[in-house]
Amino acid sequence: MATAESEDAGGGQGRARRGCEHYDRGCSLKAPCCGKLYICRLCHDNNEDHPLDRFKVKEVQCTKCGKVQNAQQTCEECSTVFGEYYCDICHLFDKDKKQYHCEKCGICRIGPKEEFFHCLKCNLCLSLSLQGHHKCIENVSRQNCPICLEDIHTSRVVAHVLPCGHLLHRTCYEEMLKEGYRCPLCMHSALDMTRYWRQLDNEVAQTPMPTEYQNMTVEILCNDCSARSTVQFHILGMKCKSCESYNTAQDGGCGIPLEQQ
Repeated sequence: MATAESEDAGGGQGRARRGCEHYDRGCSLKAPCCGKLYICRLCHDNNEDHPLDRFKVKEVQCTKCGKVQNAQQTCEECSTVFGEYYCDICHLFDKDKKQYHCEKCGICRIGPKEEFFHCLKCNLCLSLSLQGHHKCIENVSRQNCPICLEDIHTSRVVAHVLPCGHLLHRTCYEEMLKEGYRCPLCMHSALDMTRYWRQLDNEVAQTPMPTEYQNMTVEILCNDCSARSTVQFHILGMKCKSCESYNTAQDGGCGIPLEQQ
């Protein structure tokens, strides 16, 4: 499950790229903050000690003829098209990736626009496949990614929506799955674990505990449904009686022998 990408998520195949590693464009931006020329705001921010405000850009310089002029899509001197796509709000120039400017997000997104909707509560654009099928968290995209602690809302890396409603950068999500399966914020399962839980059922059934533990029970709290259960202790995992998830944690003290209950 993913959100619309912000601006650009990487280069494509085909003709030689103009511009920089971030964008395919035929002009440089004149930074309103320091007056320096950079192909894009990211190139500026990587080399300066202050950010470039994309919304305040007034002038650009044509890469081909060197003419400095008001920000616009086509050079007034040599007619070079600075970008197949141009947004006069974000001052984004790039090759056509079906971008669109979302007024509610306040920035440009990768489309096509008709395949996304803006969730007012989450305050970001989501795939139409998630409309009515995701858990809303107010202004969730305004929070930083809990893995890398970097901004999500304006990131060029596509965001991934977890079943719990929290967001991670897609790349951070993929790295997380190499180490675990739980949301780093709420510990809810980050993907459908049903098949693995059933495999774990078989492993638990085929792995008897030592005699001194066979009649021991523990109180557990399920990270997926928040239900509390009293279950038999097993070293491989303890299954929630409510939703049958093994994403549980012991909630209480020592186990209680079954015969004493």
